[in-house]
Amino acid sequence: MSRASVPGSGRAAGGPVQGRAGAPRGYDDWPPRGSAGTPRGPVGPPRGPGGGDRPGRPYKGKRKPRWGRIAAVAAAVLVVGALIAGVSLYGYADGLNDDLKRTNAFEDITKGRPAKTVDGALNILLVGSDSRDPDASKDDTNQWRADTLIVMHIPADHKSAQLVSIPRDLWVQIPSGNSAECSSGSRAKINAAFAFGGLPRAVRTVECMTDVHLDHVLAIDFGGFKEVTDALGGVDLKVEQSITSIHKPYRKFKKGTMHMNGAEALDWIRQRKQFARGDFARMQHQQDFLKALMDKAASTGTLSNPGKLNDFLKATTSAITADQDFSLTDMALQFRSLRGENLTFITSPNLGSQTISGQSVVVSDREKALALYKAMAADKMDEWMTSTKTPSSRANG
Repeated sequence: MSRASVPGSGRAAGGPVQGRAGAPRGYDDWPPRGSAGTPRGPVGPPRGPGGGDRPGRPYKGKRKPRWGRIAAVAAAVLVVGALIAGVSLYGYADGLNDDLKRTNAFEDITKGRPAKTVDGALNILLVGSDSRDPDASKDDTNQWRADTLIVMHIPADHKSAQLVSIPRDLWVQIPSGNSAECSSGSRAKINAAFAFGGLPRAVRTVECMTDVHLDHVLAIDFGGFKEVTDALGGVDLKVEQSITSIHKPYRKFKKGTMHMNGAEALDWIRQRKQFARGDFARMQHQQDFLKALMDKAASTGTLSNPGKLNDFLKATTSAITADQDFSLTDMALQFRSLRGENLTFITSPNLGSQTISGQSVVVSDREKALALYKAMAADKMDEWMTSTKTPSSRANG
């Protein structure tokens, strides 16, 4: 099945292919069984103290989205579209579009993809990596190592967007090939898909898991957002407790509101081991960073300063790699009314952490996840959000 070449160009088609008992193919036999096989490859060891993964004990507090290394990306892309939406800036936007790095994210995915069911709706897979993360693996065998995946759904009316974060340790079925049956392969943490087949295997895995057709893919070097932050003159972030960074040069963060440049902000949002809530505290900090970045980008001081605006836009596009057909100019024109207050952030429903095959993994809440992705495929996210009690978060608070 061919994918849409520009936002909103997908043609209407039949409904998603269903697996056993009407469930999307990637959800057969969920929750996963402890005896399930694990494919070979670097799926990663269980997390240590402070990592936020406690086997068999789902997090009981107010769950925040797992931002990972992609936290600022969705907002940045949308802010870029909003800032360059005017017809007088179309040529400038076209130049930015040419500056984007490209990758064939749909390579070899030739069959079995979910149908695009709603014309005009758009689903974008956001893939986050961090080439400069001091905690990252030094294994360079796969340039698309990912900390987090987010599926961004933009409804057909283009007035809002919902961003569903998929935990990197989510236990899923990873197909044996980029066009293999969804039931092939074996179970592993979802981030292992990159080691087995690169970005196309991740696309195939997410489509199998959700039965949602993906129109585009944006891969982002989160480390590049140091330059984005600096281009905006830094951001103000709340520090809830005084800590010393575990990374060189061992910066000290003092309780209160601190103005941070790019290096300081990225260092702050990478910290987790010093906090009782571990990874969940890091998620909250990344969310705060996203909000601060959006507010600064949309401020009068940025919009009225051509030099600062140009630096911000150039820094943003340099941190992004897009699929071959993604068009920033089309985004700018079609989604020019989209603003930060129209974004909703959601975590893919899960039951928390469990130990399976000797690994600490995140287990999906099968029924709630099915309902969420069915609503996404049908472009009925507003109805789902009204009916569900699953925690979500608006971009502005």
